[in-house]
Amino acid sequence: MGKQKATKKNNAVAAFKRVLNLKDARLKAKDRLGKKTKKGEKSEHLKVDKVPQTSSAMYFNYNTQLGPPFHIIVDTNFINFSIKKKLDIVSSMMDCLYAKCTPYITECVMAELEKLGRKYRVALKIAKDPRFQRLTCMHKGTYADDCIINRVSESKCFIVATNDKELKRRIRKIPGVPIMYIRQHRYSIERMPDAYGAPRL
Repeated sequence: MGKQKATKKNNAVAAFKRVLNLKDARLKAKDRLGKKTKKGEKSEHLKVDKVPQTSSAMYFNYNTQLGPPFHIIVDTNFINFSIKKKLDIVSSMMDCLYAKCTPYITECVMAELEKLGRKYRVALKIAKDPRFQRLTCMHKGTYADDCIINRVSESKCFIVATNDKELKRRIRKIPGVPIMYIRQHRYSIERMPDAYGAPRL
């Protein structure tokens, strides 16, 4: 017979053979395979995962609490990007969703804008617009991202307007919360049904 070619399958078999059996005498006691329990007995090492309860607002992965007029929580950098792209926040939101929109701003976001100083005074002036509704914060500290995440996970009636990648990543883990962001000089929205006029990308 000729020399056997080294293939992926042969390498995998060889690697599998090198693995120690879990009942091997060379293994330490903590690494050994425990004794199997009978059906009636409970194991001490049995791991129980707690599954978070899904919101009653979610119906077949569709959030029933979302509908016009839309409630949109605005983040600090969303206001700054809107100023850079010369977009009016309220009218651009209405153009995106084809419905009445109410922008909300938390006290944490207002505090963040005040901390940024004179450079962001235009953003602060826009945030103080009477069309923006204020949301009071009961927690300590002024970290806006955590505040928005907590508020959105408690009540599923909000859309979050942000361009922050990290905040978007955290919001995507919460089911039924759409994200509004700026793309190509206009507002776009993700995770919204087509019936509400979400732009197709």
